[in-house]
Amino acid sequence: MTFDFDTPIDRSGSNSLKLDARKAYFGRSDVIPMWVADMDFAAPHAVTEALVRRAQHPLYGYTMYPDSLYQAMIDWCDKRYDWTVKQSEVMMCPGVVPSLHATIEALTEPGDKVIAQPPVYFPFFSAVTETGRELVLNPLKLIAGQYTLDFEHLEACARQGARVLLLCSPHNPVGRVWRRDELEALLALAERHNMTIISDEIHADLIYPGQRHLPLANLTESVNVITAIAPSKTFNIPGMGLSTLVVSDKQQRKQINQVFESWHVSASNPFSVCAFEAAYRHGEGWLDALMPYLQNTMRWVSEFIDLEIPQISLIQPEGTYLLWLDCRELQLDNQALRRFFIEKAGVGMNPGYVFGDVGSGFMRLNIGTPKKQVEQAMQQIATAINKTF
Repeated sequence: MTFDFDTPIDRSGSNSLKLDARKAYFGRSDVIPMWVADMDFAAPHAVTEALVRRAQHPLYGYTMYPDSLYQAMIDWCDKRYDWTVKQSEVMMCPGVVPSLHATIEALTEPGDKVIAQPPVYFPFFSAVTETGRELVLNPLKLIAGQYTLDFEHLEACARQGARVLLLCSPHNPVGRVWRRDELEALLALAERHNMTIISDEIHADLIYPGQRHLPLANLTESVNVITAIAPSKTFNIPGMGLSTLVVSDKQQRKQINQVFESWHVSASNPFSVCAFEAAYRHGEGWLDALMPYLQNTMRWVSEFIDLEIPQISLIQPEGTYLLWLDCRELQLDNQALRRFFIEKAGVGMNPGYVFGDVGSGFMRLNIGTPKKQVEQAMQQIATAINKTF
């Protein structure tokens, strides 16, 4: 099959957060939307077909999770990562962010320390603070244009008695795909300090050639690793909401399930269930076509920045469709930098400071859109910078 990622799809009137919330978030509704982490590409056709078939059945009642749903995900993990996941270890959940909150609430007590590694996906922070736990920051180190884990500082954080470490793998927003030696060192540290690691791996399938995602849980039998995975980012179906936690420890599964039950929130609906299964069963060809397209766009952005906007540096990504732009040379404070891109360039991005203080001076650019739109956004940025600086 061939897949068309070039033809724009009109999302107006679809209640798209990325499109229809621009006025509220940016103060104007005409910025090019390069922010919310979903893509502007049609989901795999098999997903749409499955949804249409289900919609044609006129009853939309309470929905169970069929064994085939679990098996689709299990087969995907086995084929793509040589990772054997047991059905009994899989918990269906109403999205990754609620899963983070539930897991922290289940495994820690108010006041317990939880480590996060900024700049990182901002719900990592709220999942800790909003549950009354103490947030301990272990910032990544930026060395020669690449982010690395700061193990010396992490050791000091762990000695404070941290119960849980939140890992983003692959990392949003800096685009790192952690190497085996980094992950093994992380596991050794967690074992020394008896820490559970919650590993958010929802970007695992969005990896550029030359890189390999390694599920953290597949590298250990001695450390409690809880893995969040979902088809949402991979196949552009985040609005479906259904995600999973892979939890090998039976007692931890019980504790997390008790939290979800206390919320009286169901993760299932007739459409999320069929979209989830169809994506994992039939979406591989679509994904294999998507990644070269994203890589081509990413390379174009990298070359354009080098030639046309030397005041900005691109942190070269190893995965995800999110680019981390170092704009510190512009010497603007956070609010001025955000206003510049909105008012002067007309491009809506996520400001880096929302990913933690160490993100100050950076911006996150979403390239999961037709390449022509990326080109237009970058041209507008270049024009604005050349006129202003």
